[in-house]
Amino acid sequence: MKALVYSRVSTEKESQTTSLKRQSEEGIKFCKKMGWDIVDVIEEQESGYEIDREGIYILLNLLKNKEVDVIVVQDETRIGRGNTKIAILHQIKKYNCKIYSLEHQGELILSEMDGMILEILAVIEEYQRKLNNRKISRGMKRAIESGYRPEKNLKNIDKGGRDKKEVPIDEIIRLRSLDLTFKEIAATLRGFGYDVSKATVHRRYQEYYMNNMKEEDVDRKYIE
Repeated sequence: MKALVYSRVSTEKESQTTSLKRQSEEGIKFCKKMGWDIVDVIEEQESGYEIDREGIYILLNLLKNKEVDVIVVQDETRIGRGNTKIAILHQIKKYNCKIYSLEHQGELILSEMDGMILEILAVIEEYQRKLNNRKISRGMKRAIESGYRPEKNLKNIDKGGRDKKEVPIDEIIRLRSLDLTFKEIAATLRGFGYDVSKATVHRRYQEYYMNNMKEEDVDRKYIE
């Protein structure tokens, strides 16, 4: 098992700094006892109500890249407090990562209320996913019924190398305006016969705005 030790205190007071080090040391000791490999030890001095925390970004990125199987914390309040805690726990759960607490000496045990909220969020997210998929399916059906055959416009299909892929930029802009993610747009275009990835769609979207907007109007939000 690949483990990450996450420690947090809310202030930079000397007593809090001592607590931070103690959390990390106990977390490391627990991982060694369990025989887990420690991927990283994250220490933060931030309010539990603050969601914009560098350590949380690092943690979620490791989960996204499947570099961590379990997170070790002193107790659930180290993850966060109030709505921030629920939001972060929801993200962690989406990555199928387990959380162990030193308080329980095992998997984190949530309160009945917190568990119920997380279940509700999961149900809502699933319905949102189904709604987006339905929107994509309806869009594809309407386009095909209107005679849209994107596969006829494919070029270099029988050539090797890394020729620039032809993609319908107008369709990308339209789907993006419907709040579809780049991943969902890529899936839609593949349904139309375009062998494109999320990265390709994102790049074409950026190029479109960089080429069609005045330099002073280019918004940083289009560049990730």
